[in-house]
Amino acid sequence: MHKAGDVVLGGLFEIHFFSVFPDLSFTSEPQPPTCHGFDTPGFRRAQTMAFAIEEINRNSNLLSNVTLGYSLYDNCVKLAIGFRAALSLVSGQEEQFVLEETCVGAPPVLGIVGDSSSTHSIAISTVLGLYRVPMVSYFATCSCLSDRPKFPSFFRTIPSDAFQVRAMIQILNHFGWTWAGLLVSDDDYGLHAARSFQSDLAQSGGGCLAYLEVLPWGSDPSEHQRIVDVMKKSTARVVIVFAHESHMINLMKEVVRQNVTGLQWIASEAWIAATVFQTPHFMTYLGGTLGIAIRRGEIPGLREFLLQIRPDQHHNSSNGNSMVNQFWEHTFQCRFAPPPAGWMEAGGTLCTGQEDLEEVETELLDISDLRPEYNVYKAVYALAYALDDMLQCEPGRGPFSKHSCGNLKRLEPWQLVYYLEKVNFTTPFGDQVAFDENGDALPIYDVMNWLWLPDGRTEVQNVGEVKRSAFKGEELTIEEKKIFWNHESKKPPRSVCSESCPPGTRIARKKGEPECCFDCIPCSEGKISNKTDFTECTSCPEDFWSSPQRDHCVLKKTEFLSYHEPLGICLTAASLLGTCICAVVVGIFIYHRRTPIVRANNSELSFQLLLSLKLCFLCSLLFIGRPVLWTCQLRHAAFGISFVLCVSCILVKTMVVLAVFKASKPGGGASLKWFGVLQQRGTVIVLTSIQAAICIVWIVSASPAPHKNTQYQDDKIVYECAVGSTVGFAVLLGYIGSLAVLSCLIAFMARNLPDSFNEAKLITFSMLIFCAVWVAFVPAYISSPGKYSDAVEVFAILASSFGLLLALFGPKCYKILLRPERNTKKAIMGRGI
Repeated sequence: MHKAGDVVLGGLFEIHFFSVFPDLSFTSEPQPPTCHGFDTPGFRRAQTMAFAIEEINRNSNLLSNVTLGYSLYDNCVKLAIGFRAALSLVSGQEEQFVLEETCVGAPPVLGIVGDSSSTHSIAISTVLGLYRVPMVSYFATCSCLSDRPKFPSFFRTIPSDAFQVRAMIQILNHFGWTWAGLLVSDDDYGLHAARSFQSDLAQSGGGCLAYLEVLPWGSDPSEHQRIVDVMKKSTARVVIVFAHESHMINLMKEVVRQNVTGLQWIASEAWIAATVFQTPHFMTYLGGTLGIAIRRGEIPGLREFLLQIRPDQHHNSSNGNSMVNQFWEHTFQCRFAPPPAGWMEAGGTLCTGQEDLEEVETELLDISDLRPEYNVYKAVYALAYALDDMLQCEPGRGPFSKHSCGNLKRLEPWQLVYYLEKVNFTTPFGDQVAFDENGDALPIYDVMNWLWLPDGRTEVQNVGEVKRSAFKGEELTIEEKKIFWNHESKKPPRSVCSESCPPGTRIARKKGEPECCFDCIPCSEGKISNKTDFTECTSCPEDFWSSPQRDHCVLKKTEFLSYHEPLGICLTAASLLGTCICAVVVGIFIYHRRTPIVRANNSELSFQLLLSLKLCFLCSLLFIGRPVLWTCQLRHAAFGISFVLCVSCILVKTMVVLAVFKASKPGGGASLKWFGVLQQRGTVIVLTSIQAAICIVWIVSASPAPHKNTQYQDDKIVYECAVGSTVGFAVLLGYIGSLAVLSCLIAFMARNLPDSFNEAKLITFSMLIFCAVWVAFVPAYISSPGKYSDAVEVFAILASSFGLLLALFGPKCYKILLRPERNTKKAIMGRGI
């Protein structure tokens, strides 16, 4: 289809589905291939280009004083035919046809609109790129065509598959579909889409492919059956298809044969608008299909232009307008004169050329869903605006050598490429048209949904869009309420290999399987995950622990020997009881201070001993309650000094008993001078001062301090007093132990004294109790965890204190209070205490 002009633009369109190549042997004369199977939508796209050029020629603001012409060819869906047509367009070597009465021949074109196929565009643009002839495709989406060094003059008004792939991944993410199958056609379109999909899906981390299958060319029943079997066995409920309808038709026949239902299909732009599938036969399986479609546009005046089409009966045989004639014959089922042999005899009619298009049902006039046509329209205008910008160039200020400009008389295609790269305009529909550095258009797609109506009709409805903006990046908008779901639940299906891991668990990958297939393992103690699909659980801070559900951190339980728990209450009560008993004994001794028993037992040392025992009972309270710095420093010091004071009094008392016994023998009176009152006081003070010095050095050099211990139980904080220096604590206990052992030994030596001096027996017994308690304390203290170590120490303090109190003062109080007849000097001197 041709029209003369000052500048001619070429076009490549699919007007026929099939072609037959003639015999190419050397013995026969070469003949061009013949095409059949008229494609009305393809013809409408060619007419859209013709309309756009007519509209531009009428526009005084665009290419004024320049008339555009066109030369449009049918590629018959064959690379060889399309390639031949493209070379004919750019070389001007096509068969001659009459443009006007005074002009014969076909001038070379400055740019080509087409081809629709990615494979065709790759082959054609590879050659045209050598000569920088611009080619603007309206339907070739292969991402490989964005390779600018390889295709320097290729442009397109349809988004690249790279964007279509990302748009589909966004749809998958939107509905939470992480497990899907992918079917692609066995051509550049499908194979490049598969590579892009695998790469982008891995980078997005939003899902995995359950399977990837390549659809064969033509009819291959065994291969189609194998592919459908894979789909049936897979747990993926979502199937993505990058293929043309010619690849899909045989697959869908097998899907229908095996009755594979319940799948959610996602269609690429290549077949989302295919009417061949929108029948009750297929809609049982394909109803609810979601897909990416080329941006729909509106072209005012196109329908009126199409209604004005009339066949050229005079140049039917010279290719002047044969494309229209073939459409006319296809639409009205007639033939132009002369008809083929036997046509009239078979009841056929002759075409008059005056038939009315509005009286026949034809896809040509259906302009309700202009998508590829809209891209054709934009492609023609892009070439026109580029040419207009070039002609607006001011001499001396041009972009070419020596600031020259391109002109109509010596116009070179590469000059048009320069301006195409910078073109930027807005269509009447409101869409901006511009090309990036790779020749790709600003990407925008419509999201379509196949709606199966109750009356059996099918409607392809727009439910959203995907576009890229300079500020928000790639943006998906979907109206979910409008979507028709072909499932019993009427909701989006679930398509996951493994359900999301809830909070409190983490993902554990399955060996040898895609990353979307995993097990959910509960977080270990002390770690949490507060969101779904955590790959690693996070540890709680030091003072926190994981909740039972492992989904948040909670404050750790604190543990120490408290006044509010039964054990702490019992120990406190025992401590206060011992203190009270000491006070009662002191009261008894004060009240009976003039009685023989009190006077005979060194009352001053007895009172000092009772005071020290009272301190021993009270110091145990420092081990109860939450440890703080001052209690940690004071508890061991008070304990050490109190017990040294107690044991010192017992030691001095024992030594006094021995001295008195020796003094009672002839010549032994001199021994008492070393054990007077001052010597007794001095000895107690010196021995106690040594312990005080040990405590001071210990506190100054390595002070005991509060410590949070988490070694016993991870979910608890045990508050305890760290001794600071183990050596200091050992010296303190060792000093007490050495005094206790010394007292025990001296008392043991005096055990055989006469009854008048049997105080030594009581001291021996009390010191044995003391030593036994503290020998048992050491292993018990070391092996007791947490607060129980403090409880063991308190128990040892109380047990040894009660032992000393009862052993030393129990018999005396018994005689003072219950056997007063024995509290006499005679009884003491005669029968003993």
